[in-house]
Order: sequence, then C-alpha cells, then structure tokens
Amino acid sequence: MLTDDLFPCCKITRLINLDAFLRERIRGQEPVLSRLTAALQRSELGLSKEGRPKGSFLFLGPTGVGKTEVTLAFTRYLLGPESLFRFDMSEYQLQENLSDLIHSISGVCRKKTRGTLLFDEIEKAHPRIFDVFLQILDAARLTTADGHTLELSGFYVVFTSNLASSEVLDLQHSAFATMKRHVLARAQQHMRPELYARIGEKLVFGKLDYEVQVQIAADFLECELEFLRSRGHQLEVAPEVLPFLVRKGFHPKLGARPMRDAVERHIGEAVVRDVLAGGTGSGRLCTAREADRLQVERS
Repeated sequence: MLTDDLFPCCKITRLINLDAFLRERIRGQEPVLSRLTAALQRSELGLSKEGRPKGSFLFLGPTGVGKTEVTLAFTRYLLGPESLFRFDMSEYQLQENLSDLIHSISGVCRKKTRGTLLFDEIEKAHPRIFDVFLQILDAARLTTADGHTLELSGFYVVFTSNLASSEVLDLQHSAFATMKRHVLARAQQHMRPELYARIGEKLVFGKLDYEVQVQIAADFLECELEFLRSRGHQLEVAPEVLPFLVRKGFHPKLGARPMRDAVERHIGEAVVRDVLAGGTGSGRLCTAREADRLQVERS
C-alpha cells in the first residue's frame, strides 16, 4: 500500500492533474496523451526499471502536430522550467559530430541531475550516433572519450521523427489503429532494430484537422493577448478576428506552426501600426475594411 511518506499528497495531486494539464495545451492528440500520461505517472511513482532512463519515448508524426510542444509541456510540469535540453539531429549528420553530441550531453549532466533530453528528427543523425542512444537506453549511462561516465537515470529521453509523415496524411481518414500500425511498421523498418526495441513508448501523432486548428488558433490568440497585456497593450477582440486568423494560418499539412506565425504576425503588425501612428497599441482589435489585415481601433 502506498503511503503519504513515500508519495506526498502534493505530488499525487499533480500526477492526477497531469492529463488535464496536457489536454489544455495539446489539441487533437487524445490517444497519445492518454498513453503518455500513464507512462509518466508510472515513472514519477518510481515504477521504471533501475539502470534505465526515467522514461523513453519515440514521437512519430507530421511536422507541427505537437511532438515537441508536449515534451516541453510535461517537462515543465513535472520537472520545472529550464529542464528541457533539445538536440537538433540535423546538426549531427556527420560521424565527426559524435564527439560534439557527447560533449553537449556532458554539459547538461554537469548542470542537472534530472530533466528531459529531446533528440529532434533522429532520422537525420549519422548512424554512429545511434550508438550513443543505445548506451543511454541500455544503462542510463554514457561514457565520454576521457573515460568519465555520465549518469542519466534521472532523465526522460524523447526522440521525435517525421518518418512516415506521408502515411499519417494519407491514412488520416482510416481507423486510427490502421494508421498507427502503418506508421510504426515504417519506423521499425528504418531504425536499427536494437534501438527501436529499447524505446519504451512509441506514440503516433495524427494530423490536425480544421476544427482542431480553430481551437489551436483560439489558444494562440489568448496567449498573444496575454503577452501584449504584459507589455502594456490592452486589446478587446472583435468576433471576426478569429476567423481571419484561421484563414491566414490554416495549413492542412504543416500543422500548428503556420497558425502560430499568423497569429503573432498579424496581431503584432496591427499593434505596431497603431503605435507608429501615435496610439498606445491598445483598443479594439478588428479587421480593416480597406485592407486584408487587422487594425487597432482606439477607444
């Protein structure tokens, strides 16, 4: 029986609320979030095997669907700010980059004893770099060139990949189980079998449909308004603003990134135009009748 001495009530409460926290921030990926939450809860309660990372994950799916964002979200929630360490594998395409990666991971271990190591787009890494991943997944340790051993048992390890993105897009109208099976088969064919087998959870992110992107646009809009309020700009939003932003930012293949860019660019430009015209950047945000853009109407 679990005791309060082993698991304080505050920690239990945070783990109970983890699923809701992630669903507020990641839209349209409910099957992924359910499995991810369960795996994270097991790890945080000490049920991961000794001599391994706290948890290991492979996130598959098209660009802009939340793979990196969910990693950032769960890391901040469970481990606190500045606990995510991201490595862009497009920077490690040559064999000589192997020592650079080990040096970078070593730098992380000197500063932190826990966190999340995020290896983005691992299909771009040189094959020799997979040996580093095998060391980490096998024993949660990594040996440097000078013989020093890095301890990584306090870290989550996340790999992201755009492998099989075309399958996600082509099979989006098929049953989720069918799409997932195709994507995982493609990933297994591409990756070294010993690496694929050692990753604890392989999770497939689906394409974001139009309705989900409308929700995401509303989230981005609220975040941008909050940011502008912190800079002293108070904006009241007209009803037509959200449909305008959705029209500018929706992309069926590139996911949420174009939407975020559209929200930040169009609202930011409206505020800038008002300030340069002698205003304060505060007022009613609406669409301009004479141009295909947003404007700030002063009170």
